[in-house]
Amino acid sequence: MPPRSDSGERPRGDGFTPRRPTDQKRRNTLATFRELGVLPPIADALERVGITEAFPIQEMALPAALAGSDLIGQARTGTGKTYAFSIPLLQRIVAPDDRDYAEATEPGKPQALVVTPTRELAHQVTGDLETASADRRVRILSVYGGRAYEPQTSALKSGVDVIVGTPGRLLDLAAQGHLDLGHIKVLVLDEADEMLDLGFLPDVEKIVALTPELRQTMLFSATMPAAVVSLARRYMRHPLNIRAESAEDTQTVPATAQFVYRAHNLDKEEMVARLLQAEGRGLTMIFSQTKRAAQRLADALSERGFAVAAVHGDLGQGARERALRAFRNGKVDVLVATDVAARGIDVEAVTHVVNLSCPDDEKTYLHRIGRTGRAGATGIAVTLVDWDDLARWKMINEALGLPFPDPPETYSSSENFFHDLGIPPGTKGKLPRSERTRAGLDAEQEEDLGGPAAKRTRRRTRGGGRPAQGGQSGRGGQRTQSRAASSSADDPGAGNAESRSDQPRPRKRARRRTRAGKPVEHNTPGE
Repeated sequence: MPPRSDSGERPRGDGFTPRRPTDQKRRNTLATFRELGVLPPIADALERVGITEAFPIQEMALPAALAGSDLIGQARTGTGKTYAFSIPLLQRIVAPDDRDYAEATEPGKPQALVVTPTRELAHQVTGDLETASADRRVRILSVYGGRAYEPQTSALKSGVDVIVGTPGRLLDLAAQGHLDLGHIKVLVLDEADEMLDLGFLPDVEKIVALTPELRQTMLFSATMPAAVVSLARRYMRHPLNIRAESAEDTQTVPATAQFVYRAHNLDKEEMVARLLQAEGRGLTMIFSQTKRAAQRLADALSERGFAVAAVHGDLGQGARERALRAFRNGKVDVLVATDVAARGIDVEAVTHVVNLSCPDDEKTYLHRIGRTGRAGATGIAVTLVDWDDLARWKMINEALGLPFPDPPETYSSSENFFHDLGIPPGTKGKLPRSERTRAGLDAEQEEDLGGPAAKRTRRRTRGGGRPAQGGQSGRGGQRTQSRAASSSADDPGAGNAESRSDQPRPRKRARRRTRAGKPVEHNTPGE
């Protein structure tokens, strides 16, 4: 194995690690949340989970946001944008335990709204809000598709202070009269560029129109295309534009070492299996372009002995949340996902991110590799580029200023592949049984969310499997078989008749020819 440096880091071949400030310099330049004016209950709750110092985007955004100003926050993925708007949001609203709750607001009506492009991001934002508000009885509700309406409408009737949701479900609840956005004090549009890419801009405009004009609006995003800037100009009042990057920063996550290889599609599965046995590998995310490829790779890695789960659009919401819980809890250490998980998954100790193929563009690349190297930690990003995708990769490489214009041709047995990623020599593409220590996905229970997907799953699984042929459900088919079995037990003839029904039908009785009322047995040549 190659020698390690004095700092304990392995020399990484041709990998590219952007320059970043040292931990000591970072520690000396960041302020604590208490110094920035955060309320003691919120600061206490954050300190209990080890969050004391603010990251640059938080340090720059909190003073303006706490003063009630509209703002546009831009920073690289994984730099703490969520708490940059969560803390001002929680300080702006009035909690039920506050003395002036009844006078300051209409009890039970939402006072703050966070709009996210994906379900996973809504779930993550909700978790951060609950962490920061642990010492205040703030009622937070997450609403998104795939879940049943009834629990959400029931919670809205009981009273909610903060709503986090995706555009579609928010509009559905508002149209049905369950969600009243007329008392919103703070509106947050999180990952606005992703909402634009997913076609949610018209829905976002409808949601904004349902909120009061005199509100605080905060827009946060990793990139800022022209359409997002236009949206901000229409709906924000003299916003402050905050960009937490210095002139010498690169666009990519500074703490992430990047490796790019030209790989053959038939060899990628073996390459990934060997990469997953690299020294020091922790939780790993693998991104695929298609749902089918994601599920196929997850199944293949599971057969090779790895604790793996998949997240993609063909899975119901319950199955997706089950996979994410298992990944966060460490029951599985490999998550294969499509871009549905490129945003909204903030999991500690993700050491490796693998692009199974070349991403569509530089923004997708940034968001994918941003799942590692978060909050000052280090990480490794590996991209496997097909021969057909070289032109697209060169565009990404040029846009981001990366030093990989011509990735080296690499296979699962290549020496540079083993050396760069710290894979022990002789490693094969199957995990030894002695190292299979994870509980696996089966150890995580799937929650019944009561949504349409769950109902379809229940219908499909009732009676033990797929519906029977001929349009009968599995349960109905079982009843038919049970009646047939019982009747055959009571009447042996019925069983024989049923068994005969499976045999070919006998030929019809041949007709006998007659002439003048007399049968004709044979035809002679003279006739």
